[in-house]
Amino acid sequence: MTTQELISEIRKKKSFLCIGLDVDLNKIPQHLLTKDDPIFEFNKAIIDATHHLCVAYKPNTAFYEAYGLRGWKALEKTINYLNENHPEIFTIADAKRGDIGNTSSMYAKAFLEDLGFDSVTVAPYMGKDSVEPFLAMKDKHTILLALTSNEGAFDFQTKTVEGKELYKTVLETSKSWKNSENLMYVVGATKAEYLAEIRQIIPESFLLVPGVGAQGGNLQDVCKYGMNAQVGLLINSSRGIIYASNKVDFATVAAQKAFELQQEMQAILER
Repeated sequence: MTTQELISEIRKKKSFLCIGLDVDLNKIPQHLLTKDDPIFEFNKAIIDATHHLCVAYKPNTAFYEAYGLRGWKALEKTINYLNENHPEIFTIADAKRGDIGNTSSMYAKAFLEDLGFDSVTVAPYMGKDSVEPFLAMKDKHTILLALTSNEGAFDFQTKTVEGKELYKTVLETSKSWKNSENLMYVVGATKAEYLAEIRQIIPESFLLVPGVGAQGGNLQDVCKYGMNAQVGLLINSSRGIIYASNKVDFATVAAQKAFELQQEMQAILER
C-alpha cells in the first residue's frame, strides 16, 4: 500500500484509526477457547465487526510468538485473511525488530515478504545498517521507534546528547538514510506535548501513535499538535476496543468502541 492510497482510505472512511490485535488467551471470551484456533477466530470476529471503521490493524507479534507454532500460524492466518478480504487495510507487524544488516534482511523478508505485511516496527538503536534492509523492500513501510509512550522512554530517548534530545537526533539522522521516504515513526500519545517539535523535523511523515485509551493519551491533543495537511496520523487503540467485552457480544461491543473513536476522528477531520 502506498502512502497516497493510505491517505485516500483515511479520507474515504473519515477515520485514521488503527486497531491493535494483541490477543491474550486469558482475556478473550471463554466460548472461543473450544475452537481449533481461538486466536484467529477472535481476530476474524474483530475484523469483521470493525474493518469499515478503521484504516489499519496492528498485531503485536509478541502475543503470537508467546504461543509458539500455533500462535505463529494464527498470525499468518490473520494477515492472509486481511490481505485477501480487505486489501484496502494498512497492516502493521508490531515486531520492534532491528539488528545488523543480514539479520535485518531476514526480519524484513519474514514480515514484509513472506507474511505480506505492509509495514513493520523497527528499533533504531543499532543505526543505519540495521534499518536500511527494511527500507529496501519495494512498496513497504518501516515504522521507526522515535518517542514511545512507556515510562522508561525517559531513560534514554529524551536525554540530551551534545545539546539535543536523543529522539530528535534519531529523527534527523533517519532522514538521510536510503529510501527514507518509506519511513513512518512511532510517537506515543502520552507524549503529545512533544509533537509540535517533532513536526518541525518530520512535517510530512506519518506517525503511528499508540497510547490513546487504556494508556491515557488524549486524541484531541495528539491531533492538535501532530496532524498535518495529509492527516499524517494513525491512532492505535488495542485493549480499549478488543477487550471492551469478554462475553459473546465482544465483537459488537468492540465495533461500538471503534465507532465512537471514528466519530470523534470524523469531527476533527471536518473541522
